[in-house]
Amino acid sequence: MTAIWKHELSGYFHSLTAYIFSAFLLVFVGIGSMLYNIQSAVANFEYVLRFVCLGFVVIIPILTMRVIAEERKLKTDQLLYSLPIKTWQIVTGKYLALLVVYLVPLSVIALYPLIFARFGEVYLPAAYGSLLAFFLLGAALIAVGTFISSLTENQGFAAGIAIPVILLNYYSVSLAEHVSATAFGTVIALLVIAAAIGFVIRYMTRNDNLAFGVSILLILAVGALYLADSSKLEGLLPDIMTRLSLFEQFYTFVNGVFDLTSLVYYVTVIIFFLFLSVQSLEKRRYN
Repeated sequence: MTAIWKHELSGYFHSLTAYIFSAFLLVFVGIGSMLYNIQSAVANFEYVLRFVCLGFVVIIPILTMRVIAEERKLKTDQLLYSLPIKTWQIVTGKYLALLVVYLVPLSVIALYPLIFARFGEVYLPAAYGSLLAFFLLGAALIAVGTFISSLTENQGFAAGIAIPVILLNYYSVSLAEHVSATAFGTVIALLVIAAAIGFVIRYMTRNDNLAFGVSILLILAVGALYLADSSKLEGLLPDIMTRLSLFEQFYTFVNGVFDLTSLVYYVTVIIFFLFLSVQSLEKRRYN
């Protein structure tokens, strides 16, 4: 795993990927600091981090689009499979290299609150608590991007899928205000999700029976809940969209609340999508 990590890290810093990512992130932070901390004389550095969040829609896909897709395109993933290491070690090594690239500009950004504190009153616990959540937010999005990259050998396609996925998550709370809050509307949405889960399982495992069985069980569970007490489904869909928003979890820290639940949610998302990435590579290995 260490060899994979070193190789990936060397590749990022011997190409423009790490420098472009760092430059864009620092530019966004610089613009936000100028708008909030300097021009508007606002002491809350966490507002700057909230401003930068929208930039993740573009810079995270740029960072993650080649992590596995390039291996598949060049057929070098077959060499990885021949190494005496497990698939989860390959994915973990690549993911940790991405985190190091992400931490480089963050180490510079971490100096901003200290600099501003020399010229005014900055509440450092809130600033660095938000910075921790900001790191985990980016780490979770990188895990999502890694999984998307594992599904294709086309880097452009990987970025093209990751951008709308992250954008949808960014605006999920706003969209939740416009979706149906009725029990019937929630049932329709849950049935679509059940079918989508079945499709993903079919793609990942190539097992029709497993995919069909999981979808049917989910559909029956939704139907049983609707028939038993449909009132429990009212407003469920908007609530799910709000709770699944990675960005909404981060805004809790921006508002001055250190929420351990959000931190656990980020770690869960990271583990889940890295697990899916491992399964995606395992499927290709055995095919």
